[in-house]
Amino acid sequence: MTKIQILVAEDHQTVREGLVMLINREPDMEAVGEAADGLQAITRAKELRPQVIVMDLSMPGMSGLNATRKLKQLIPEIQVVALTRHKEGGYLQECLQAGATGYVLKQSPSEELVRAIRAVVHGKSYLDPAVTTEVVKKYSSRASKGEQTDSLSSREEEVLRFIAAGHSNKEIAVRLNISVKTVEAHKANSIRKLGLKSRIEIVEYALFRGWLKSA
Repeated sequence: MTKIQILVAEDHQTVREGLVMLINREPDMEAVGEAADGLQAITRAKELRPQVIVMDLSMPGMSGLNATRKLKQLIPEIQVVALTRHKEGGYLQECLQAGATGYVLKQSPSEELVRAIRAVVHGKSYLDPAVTTEVVKKYSSRASKGEQTDSLSSREEEVLRFIAAGHSNKEIAVRLNISVKTVEAHKANSIRKLGLKSRIEIVEYALFRGWLKSA
């Protein structure tokens, strides 16, 4: 069986060793390398080419957030699972904008990290349930948006679901056997109808609607 290859970037050695042990006890995963800061994470990622990086956001020198931005420019196909203690929406937005597709809280059960790794390696987004709860609370106060879902065509909703899961316009076009321009048109119509302004809000809306599930 081919294992998911993972790089662990965490500045605290004890925590890093614990993460490596957690990953290696899974039959379908292997920790192939470690890094103690953002710059080292980039160097090791270029050397090892792992499928997934578990990235602590708060590291000395180059932060995990800046390292994620740089890595997504250098190796676009790499998947980043952000690891943090912060569940505030601002941190989540910064991570998604930087290119992370997974967001897990350090205080959550270890199973959440395992689920996140499996999700992102299969092209899905994964947000810690505690963060999802915060997003649902936010959108519950804007319930009128939920009522607008009926105004989406089935194809528009389909495209929006793929966008929320982290797929590019080109990937969506291939999956749905339509042109990239058609994908862009469906996306534009959807965000106009729902009053959304960015991919961040699309992800938040998808969480509110229950479109993003654990792997």
